[in-house]
Amino acid sequence: MTSITPFLWLDNNVRDAVAFYKSVFPNAKIETVNDFMATFELEGQRFHALNGGPQHKFNEAVSFFLSVETQEQVDYFWEKLTDGGEPGPCGWLKDKYGLSWQVVPAIAIEMMQDNDREKANRVMQAVYQMSKIDVATLERAYAGH
Repeated sequence: MTSITPFLWLDNNVRDAVAFYKSVFPNAKIETVNDFMATFELEGQRFHALNGGPQHKFNEAVSFFLSVETQEQVDYFWEKLTDGGEPGPCGWLKDKYGLSWQVVPAIAIEMMQDNDREKANRVMQAVYQMSKIDVATLERAYAGH
């Protein structure tokens, strides 16, 4: 069977990175981890990671979109993934390994895809003003308040 698996090039800290991601994601599974590489799963998505050295760094051209259901989940993942990392705009952040993530509640996508473009545009404008996504603020924008 053909499959696509993200392969992460890390700077000689694969063990630490896998331990970090395991601590963040409740449903993490570690298949193998050693001094050279690892295979693990986060929320059902399989990853490979390599201790490749400092030659290559992550950048924002690729990110992992983390769809969540509640504000509590937004808050949890935002806090955990920015620990040692840095917040960015519009729900984006970088973790301490430089990997980019988008922590977005599913309701935000639903609102931005609404056929009523005025509602959708108000939500998009609200997102542009945020770092961490705030569901209550998006709901107010959607309602026109």
